Amino acid sequence: MGRRESNKLEKRARLRDAAEKLFRKRGYENTTTREIADEAEIATGTLFLYAPDKQDLLFLVMHEHLRVAVEEAFETLPKNAKLPRSLRHIFSKLYAMYEVREPLARHFVASLPGATGPNALEINALTFHFLQRVATVVEKAQTRGEVRADVAPLAIATVCFELYFTTLLRWISGVATIEQLPEVLMGSLQLLFDGISAD
Repeated sequence: MGRRESNKLEKRARLRDAAEKLFRKRGYENTTTREIADEAEIATGTLFLYAPDKQDLLFLVMHEHLRVAVEEAFETLPKNAKLPRSLRHIFSKLYAMYEVREPLARHFVASLPGATGPNALEINALTFHFLQRVATVVEKAQTRGEVRADVAPLAIATVCFELYFTTLLRWISGVATIEQLPEVLMGSLQLLFDGISAD
């Protein structure tokens, strides 16, 4: 890695750490980009090279936490567990990550739909990679005969993720607590697995 790229990564890390520190200390809404730049000892103009606004700085902060949570979820995935147990394990790791970062995580979830900044796009890329890994888990369940083999694994993974994201919306809307979300999700997933056909 060249010095220029190393410097960029170092500034990015400083901005991420400064943003998270101030978001936690002062609250997301009460923190300004100028304050974050000052905390990171970076010019405000330089900050905007890494994130065009405060919302995208929030995505910069949360991306790293999501990445770590996803890695931990799959690294600790129980071997040969049936699909419902595997999905509960994976999504519970994400819920736990959000729980320890509330209320900052609430702002993040609420800001996700329609976000287009560079760090929001990084979140989208991470999400797609996550879906591919969930699809691999689904595919293994298909080979064990647990799930219909005529449905694309990625399609199943996507539906599971949509149900998961819906639980997050229930959380930020006050309909459910973060502690209730694993059970809420499993209820929805069980309905998906059982189907609603009367046949």
